[in-house]
Amino acid sequence: MIIDTHMHLYDKKFDEIREEVIKESIEAGITKMIACGCDYETSLKCIELAEKYDFIYAAVGIHPSEAHKIDYVDLSWIYELAKHEKVVAIGEIGLDYYWDKTYIDIQKNMFIKQIKIAKELNLPIIVHSRDSINDTYTILKDNRVNGVLHCFSGSLEMAREFVKLGYYLGVGGVLTFNNSKEIKKVVEEISLDKLLTETDAPYLAPVPFRGTINKPAYIPYIIKKIAEIKNIDVEKAENKLYQNAHDLFKLD
Repeated sequence: MIIDTHMHLYDKKFDEIREEVIKESIEAGITKMIACGCDYETSLKCIELAEKYDFIYAAVGIHPSEAHKIDYVDLSWIYELAKHEKVVAIGEIGLDYYWDKTYIDIQKNMFIKQIKIAKELNLPIIVHSRDSINDTYTILKDNRVNGVLHCFSGSLEMAREFVKLGYYLGVGGVLTFNNSKEIKKVVEEISLDKLLTETDAPYLAPVPFRGTINKPAYIPYIIKKIAEIKNIDVEKAENKLYQNAHDLFKLD
């Protein structure tokens, strides 16, 4: 029983191969997936995928890189989409200072507004945090809600602080990279109870597929690496990681 808690199968990179990728995922033992939106259009596409495939669920929200393009006064569409029975989270939301620091205040406002929506709807959040770990922590500390730090890239010290707040840490293909020392420390030291598996497909494919289109079918490579680092049986890791996702997202 394996789950990919974060993918973007609606991405154009999958347009010619989507059915094939889904078939590969099933054959690899992936029994559930969560498609994460970045704006209104992609959130709709996530729901469309969830309606078409019973093993796919959806998350809806506004990615920080899209925040300045959207009227953050009227977010009623998030409420409406989030009422769908297959929507299990608000996401992908958060902060991203890597590409552009022009809209930091807008990103923060949008992040907080979406956290409040999640609280009102009793849904967890899927958090994007790039080059913004301290501000992300401050906002989450001041606005408590359940969720996961997607593609966690912070230090072990920050990982411990987020776990204290009750957050899960999303672990993906980066864990298998030779130069990914910090996330390996995080996986080694943080309890398996607080980890989730994800691909972020089509991005960040694990070794030995690094540099190619990432697919949910590659989750077993991530689980194998987690088990290796923690010196536990792969099946034990697989079962616990699956249960963690069920506990957070309240999947069927």
